[in-house]
Amino acid sequence: MISKHIPRAIRHPASGYVQGINDLVTPFFVVFLSEYLEGAIDNWSVSDLSSEQISNVEADCYWCLSKLLDGMQDHYTFAQPGIQRLVFRLKELVRRIDEPVSRHVEDQGLEFLQFAFRWFNCLLIREIPFHLITRLWDTYLAEGDALPDFLVYIFASFLLTWSDKLKKLDFQELVIFLQHLPTQTWTHQELEMVLSKAFIWHSMFNNSPSHLAS
Repeated sequence: MISKHIPRAIRHPASGYVQGINDLVTPFFVVFLSEYLEGAIDNWSVSDLSSEQISNVEADCYWCLSKLLDGMQDHYTFAQPGIQRLVFRLKELVRRIDEPVSRHVEDQGLEFLQFAFRWFNCLLIREIPFHLITRLWDTYLAEGDALPDFLVYIFASFLLTWSDKLKKLDFQELVIFLQHLPTQTWTHQELEMVLSKAFIWHSMFNNSPSHLAS
């Protein structure tokens, strides 16, 4: 379905296929399949669908993915400059909100690109339990073209969930921890806390030209 993202690449010729885009279509795929399939996701089979149903799911996934990516095409062009820019903004925002964490990460020689690039590339779908992804995607879609700006605040809130722990880890421990974050038992409560802090910080800082000042 949407093989090699050829239709999307035709719609957005500057952005070809970038590893991670397949992750972004997964929530849409599951939601639209749920219109036709029941029971546990592990027991679903596309072979149970008619050709018309498969075409409907494919079309809905295509248009929703295209809409999601409309406001951040430069995340998926050569060298992915949009993501590079947002990782830098994330680093500066964390420094502004929690300077001790920022300083510790810097002192350990860990670059934000080493862990946050995947967050921006796959929009946390590999970090958050899948049963929470629909709620997270609701927020993403509600932001529309302003989503890239808001992602910085979501990811800052997400990272600083573990502020106290991060300050106790050395470089190797930081890398291992940030690549395998302990979110497996998260419920909607933990996700809502992340999103709530993100909204608060966004309202405080986003329209303030000096919010990144020391």
